[in-house]
Amino acid sequence: MNTYQQTILAKLESKLGLQPQLAAVCVVGLGVTGWSVVEYLKSLGFNVSVLDTRDEPPFKTHCLKHYPEIELVNNIAELPIISHFVASPGIAMDSDLVQSLFALGAEHISDIDLFACSTDKPIVGITGSNGKSTVTTLLGEMALADNINVAVGGNLGTAVLDLLADDIELYIIEFSSFQLERSEHLSCMAATVLNISDDHLDRYENKAAYIAAKQIIYQGSGMMVVNADDKDVMAMQDAADDCISFGLNRSADYYLEHGYLTHQGRQLLATDELVIKGQHNQLNALAALALGKAIGLTEDTMCAVLKRYQGLAHRMQAFTTINGVQWINDSKATNVGACVAALAGFDNQQVILIAGGDAKGADMTSLISVADKLKLLLLIGKDAELIKQALQGQVEIYDAENLSNAVKLAKKAAVSGDVVLLSPACASLDQFKNYQQRGEVFMTEVYAIN
Repeated sequence: MNTYQQTILAKLESKLGLQPQLAAVCVVGLGVTGWSVVEYLKSLGFNVSVLDTRDEPPFKTHCLKHYPEIELVNNIAELPIISHFVASPGIAMDSDLVQSLFALGAEHISDIDLFACSTDKPIVGITGSNGKSTVTTLLGEMALADNINVAVGGNLGTAVLDLLADDIELYIIEFSSFQLERSEHLSCMAATVLNISDDHLDRYENKAAYIAAKQIIYQGSGMMVVNADDKDVMAMQDAADDCISFGLNRSADYYLEHGYLTHQGRQLLATDELVIKGQHNQLNALAALALGKAIGLTEDTMCAVLKRYQGLAHRMQAFTTINGVQWINDSKATNVGACVAALAGFDNQQVILIAGGDAKGADMTSLISVADKLKLLLLIGKDAELIKQALQGQVEIYDAENLSNAVKLAKKAAVSGDVVLLSPACASLDQFKNYQQRGEVFMTEVYAIN
């Protein structure tokens, strides 16, 4: 064991009371997060077992190959004696499985707290219903351009424990509400809740519970970065903490004015110099600038990055134009707020919208505010009827059932100058493995009709 690992062990004992010779830790769920926890704990010499109710969890082969000594079971009755457990974020804390582990007397520790207690380097935390992956990667590029050895990850990709390294100077992490709700030790140098819209209401008792989970990102003493236009975010503001705001108008520190990203009256960058388009992306840029200001990044460097930042796949990705019709893949719009934000960014173009999927219990009526942007609505997925009920009488609607039919119908209806937008306002798991697969299938179907 190297000196860096010994340092981590000392921190875990000091902050969490964890010692390899005394603790027996069960990792619950062997997906991306669970596997990262297994590797992290084994590297530090902990006794580890794994519980996953699936017969073939994603990292089963890896686990058996690299750690054949680990007991990997699919029911609680087969578990060895454990003192602690780490449940993957996809497993609800009020689930029967987790409650049964508590009944055994085991203590829960989150992967986020393991990460937070393993480093003294500054952490920037980013959450929100929409835009968090864009802001996280954008800020990461800004820090890298400012010659900082930065690690970027979390909910958007690389598990937080896989980011840990002795030479990292700054961590920029995207957090989901599922990760935050079980964190007690996270303390960010700067943190933001970008926005709040109805999401994950199939998991939370109500919207207030969802908001409370998001607010945990502000539990440290670092700089709060808040969205001045979002009343739910502004309600989180603590007068005792330092705060920087972003928004659409002069009430914020960073705002939009006369086509410019502006900071307290100073024009920083014209919005038409941004590669990423739409008002929601202009707000994402302002959020990144505010976070960068909070951690001391150079303003000129941040603006230079904004001029070249291309955005992320499946997020308002304008991937082709066919016969004058622009096709845009916004499959990452997995909640209604993301779809509303996407449509709000169109001014003079007629939009044929493809939407639907698993609504996760959300209210779809906010789509009425952008119904005037639509030429046609094509619905897919299990909760298509919810969207249809919300927009009935506002726009012409067809039940396409699946993406293949939707693309064919869109091609027939579209004329030069129109936009065909996949922005589902719903999760993808009713018909696809994830939103990435949904976006890829959409693009494949579009290319097939060319």
